[in-house]
Amino acid sequence: MSTSSEHSFPRAEPGRLAEALALGIVLLTVSWGLLHVGFWDRDQIIDTPVYQGYGDAVLDGQVPYRDFDLEYPPAALPAFVIPALARGEDYRGAFELCMWACAVAALIALGVALTEVDATRPRLFGAVAFFSLAPLALGSVILSRFDLWPAALTIWALAALLGGRPRVGLGILGLAAAAKIFPLVILPIALIWVGRRRGMREALAGLGVFAAVVLACFLPFLILAPGGVAHSIGEQLGRPLQLEALGSSFLLAAHRLGLYEPTVANSHGSQNLAGPLPDGLAAFQTAVQAVAVIVVWVLVATRTRGREGLLLVAAAAVTAFVAFGKVLSPQFLIWLLPLVPAVAGTTGLAAGAIFALALVTTQAWFPYRYWDVVALGSPGWLVFARDLLLVALFGTLLAGLSRRRPGAARSA
Repeated sequence: MSTSSEHSFPRAEPGRLAEALALGIVLLTVSWGLLHVGFWDRDQIIDTPVYQGYGDAVLDGQVPYRDFDLEYPPAALPAFVIPALARGEDYRGAFELCMWACAVAALIALGVALTEVDATRPRLFGAVAFFSLAPLALGSVILSRFDLWPAALTIWALAALLGGRPRVGLGILGLAAAAKIFPLVILPIALIWVGRRRGMREALAGLGVFAAVVLACFLPFLILAPGGVAHSIGEQLGRPLQLEALGSSFLLAAHRLGLYEPTVANSHGSQNLAGPLPDGLAAFQTAVQAVAVIVVWVLVATRTRGREGLLLVAAAAVTAFVAFGKVLSPQFLIWLLPLVPAVAGTTGLAAGAIFALALVTTQAWFPYRYWDVVALGSPGWLVFARDLLLVALFGTLLAGLSRRRPGAARSA
């Protein structure tokens, strides 16, 4: 739906928002329940035992990074510790309940953000329905990963920015970045957006709030266990080419064609490709990832855009980070669940269709055929297809971002 065509529909009102969110929560809850039955419940690969170990250790008085290794940033800890209050066999159910709550929070933020940009009723209900049904497309991985926590924080940060609360928005974005690194790619976008509307002083104040929140999350552990924090960051930055990343998928396709013989190695909590070529591809992908994100930033800096533009560029930047990274786990698609449905116009419709295909294609091999992928079997083609779909998603969002919109300067 084009921007101009939106004006032919009634705009979303607060009452419409309540209706949309009520429908969305019902659909989300039904989707969540269905993930526990039938083929969705088969052959799950879960991370909750690892999370439970972290949560139990904290409740036992141990200090993360000092007394036990923690591979995630410190603001991820609430997602591990709160379910651990249930203890024992109840942890997994408590964790899933927490993630459902995060999904509801993200759904509400998506609705608020769309109301702030005067989304039409069809667009509001469509975006809410897409988000609420997306768990069925992605599959059971959403139940046992904590990524809905930073994803919810990220969309709430955007909603606050759109609602004229830049310091609150940047503070929430700081908390999201202290839970998982991907929200950092939105920071320059948010600062440019605030600077154009409120001036450089407000942008700098927002940056100060962002930095203060991040520092507050990290500082206690930097004081108590500086070496442990440095080790955790170094481990993440030094990860090899993961089996599911774009470069690996090309090598898996080459293997199926008899052109390359990969070597799979287990390290850093994942399955990766080892050898000079995968190592070279990992470095190349990191460079491509940086360039893709910077291209989005440059387009934001050089083209004035309205409020809709914030949602589009945030989705484009995070998609670039996901699609071209040397690590690409299935749960990374959770980061995009509240972002892609927020994009307006024909770009949003095309991006939504491509993203839906990427979700379904991911579930076609994870978790049911994941170990066949590790064994270099034919499901490697599905990984290849999924990764190409994510590249196509980025291309679609970038094309929408590259187009100049009439009246953008006036609506800025």
